[in-house]
Amino acid sequence: MNLPVVFSLSGPVLTSEEKSFFQEVNPFGFILFRRNIETPAQLRSLTDSLRDLTQTPDIPILIDQEGGRVQRLSQPHWPQYPCMQDCTNTAHLTSTLTNISRDLKAAGINVNCAPVLDVLTPATDQSIGNRAFSEDPDIVASCGIQSCAVFLQNGIQPIVKHLPGHGRAEVDSHKELPIVKASLADLQRTDFLPFQRVLTQPFAAQLWGMIGHCLYPALDPDFPASLSATIIRDIIRGTIGFPGLLFSDDLSMGALARYGDVAECARLCLEAGCDIALYCAGDLDEMKRISAVLS
Repeated sequence: MNLPVVFSLSGPVLTSEEKSFFQEVNPFGFILFRRNIETPAQLRSLTDSLRDLTQTPDIPILIDQEGGRVQRLSQPHWPQYPCMQDCTNTAHLTSTLTNISRDLKAAGINVNCAPVLDVLTPATDQSIGNRAFSEDPDIVASCGIQSCAVFLQNGIQPIVKHLPGHGRAEVDSHKELPIVKASLADLQRTDFLPFQRVLTQPFAAQLWGMIGHCLYPALDPDFPASLSATIIRDIIRGTIGFPGLLFSDDLSMGALARYGDVAECARLCLEAGCDIALYCAGDLDEMKRISAVLS
């Protein structure tokens, strides 16, 4: 049985300690970052080694390859792609995402943590910024539908993010907890809409989703979405109607610091209703603590 966690690696090759640990705990999948990537040949060797290690040809291997500022496969070996705010033209978006999908498949990566379906506001923190398509929820929705369709058509599993909507965050959740003070009515009118529209498509059941670390006092005054049973059950599964696998955002982000260490936050997010906990820092000792808490 898989441990319901996506783990990460410390460098461009698996260490002997990582190999032993991953074989023992059998995580759901892995996520890669720039520290894991040097050249196309090295990257393909790394992803092949993860499949060989787990003896699972289709094990999920995730990456954030959005284009713009968030692009783990980067120059000089891969093209620099535009940010999504500059890709709202249908032909441009299709071409960009088709090429990104091609790059990922060649590297042995089968899951992209994209598209970003957050709706921008004038106060949106730059940690989201031009990663999102627009301030107009209708544009975000149409671009999100197109993005998911292109990825799926090209054999890449998309993870839409950041449920239930991160666009009103005015601070960087990598560093601190954003508090979104909007009412439920305001959130329903704008932030939820792109996710709901994407779920009207024939491919809705195939989608995976990522829950952000934002506190929404109108929905749950105590816990951010990723740790909130109320938000996951009533809003993400209920109002929005998301049916697929739900991942937490990275457990090592500063937004969760007040709720415990990464192991405690892994337990909390799974108990709240996340299907998979996501850990991105690549620290083997922390991964061992997560495994111990969840086993």
